[in-house]
Amino acid sequence: MYQGNVVLITGARRGVGRMLVDHFLQHGAQVIGLSRTAEDAPASPGYHPMQVDVGDAEAVTRAFGEIRRTFGHVDVLINNAAVLTSQYALIMPPAAAQAMLQTNLMGAFLVSREAAKLMRGRPWGRIIHISSMAVCLEPAGDSMYAATKAAVTTLSHVMAKEFAAMHITCNTLGITAIDTDMLQQLPRQKVDAVIAGLPLPRYATADDILNVVDFFASARSSYITGQTVYLGGVH
Repeated sequence: MYQGNVVLITGARRGVGRMLVDHFLQHGAQVIGLSRTAEDAPASPGYHPMQVDVGDAEAVTRAFGEIRRTFGHVDVLINNAAVLTSQYALIMPPAAAQAMLQTNLMGAFLVSREAAKLMRGRPWGRIIHISSMAVCLEPAGDSMYAATKAAVTTLSHVMAKEFAAMHITCNTLGITAIDTDMLQQLPRQKVDAVIAGLPLPRYATADDILNVVDFFASARSSYITGQTVYLGGVH
């Protein structure tokens, strides 16, 4: 499905990012995985891990210089890297709020613009942002996290307009809760209550996410841009 494609995934070391890495590798892509922490296992054939803090502009620029020299281009970017501190606004440490802003929003901005430079002049490019049901549901304790993910959606919409002439699409997938390390930071009872209120009241599966990612990433989706899809009936 992705033979000959170069796919770049941020937040690639674990959780949804690792799931995406495995999926694209299984379907023939060359996968570049960016993560802030070094990989703790040998790289698989076709997988190229890089230790990069996506919120650090200089580190991102250096990484893309290496990607340009090694691969020459990128076909698909998935902005998955994110951090979450769930805490009421009155007691949220400013450093935790800043970390979410830097990784979740600035990271998506920095990586997207560098990837677009490597997509420019190619037949097509795909940028996919991983967002969250928190944007729509606005749960108490997630003020900064939800705000950064809402900002990513707006970022994607504007970039869709800016990059359209270069045949680069920008779309967003808002996922519901899926069992990851990030989810384990939250009280399970609280998450269960949120899930119970969804039109489709269940946790997300890998296939739910991969189904939409494949749709957005397809070469056939050249007429789909500036769109956001939320799982579970969230709107």
